[in-house]
Amino acid sequence: VHTKSFHIHITYYNQTTEWLLSRTRHRPKIAVVCGSGLGLLADGVTNKEIFPYADIPNFPVSTVPGHEGCLVFGILKGKSCVFMQGRFHLYEGYSLCKVTFPVRIFKLLGVETLIVTNASGGLCPDFKVGDIMLIKDHINLPGFAGQHPLCGPNDERFGIRFPCMSDAYSKDLRKLALDISHELDYTNFVREGVYCMVSGPNFETIAEARMLQVLGCDSVDI
Repeated sequence: VHTKSFHIHITYYNQTTEWLLSRTRHRPKIAVVCGSGLGLLADGVTNKEIFPYADIPNFPVSTVPGHEGCLVFGILKGKSCVFMQGRFHLYEGYSLCKVTFPVRIFKLLGVETLIVTNASGGLCPDFKVGDIMLIKDHINLPGFAGQHPLCGPNDERFGIRFPCMSDAYSKDLRKLALDISHELDYTNFVREGVYCMVSGPNFETIAEARMLQVLGCDSVDI
């Protein structure tokens, strides 16, 4: 059963990648996942090509308000990019394999840098509403309970069976972001911290938020 499912997934990845490559002239090296209300990040691109998720073979469909549900290809500051206007969530009923499906498609498209954004809840008492936090590490609580996108047969095209997570977030890119925040005089609201993923859809209880603070989490999202 696992082997059959594995081959089905490979077929889906190939079908979706070939469909996109045959319809866009862009060959992006940078992908940006736009979280809730952040789809406007794709508005500044030129030579824009837009594909609604519903039209892309095997792609999930966004069901959450604030997630437009489009894949946007284009040029930003001379770089070929692809933007996800809206992402997917475990609480929508999708498996984590399906939630992360677009990221694997990006890999097959030739993407080398992934920038992930979202609107999350602050846990660090020093944070203020509207602050920007650069993720330096994370805690994947569902992963502790076996809800993990890497469970199941491993496809070597996407990485090794047992990846090291001690350097999951590029130090160079984080330094670049901090340097730019200094140049723009944004240091009063640009932070670094530890992000925590929970499954949702409910927000955390007071006791749960306190527990996450004890664990060292600075922000949390579903």
